[in-house]
Amino acid sequence: MKNRINELRKNSKISQDELAKLCNVSRQTINAIENNKYDPTLSLAFELAKNLSVTVDELFIYNS
Repeated sequence: MKNRINELRKNSKISQDELAKLCNVSRQTINAIENNKYDPTLSLAFELAKNLSVTVDELFIYNS
């Protein structure tokens, strides 16, 4: 499953570090999620969505 976090974060003019602080995770965690090396927990996915002003559905792209 891919995500749009990088795109949405850049559109909001938020750095990885800023988003990480808002979500109480490390910048490395945000980087790993953006590069599809780590799938966030459900609670982190909701936190990311909240801080990027989108729904969880808008964050992720399902590949069948």
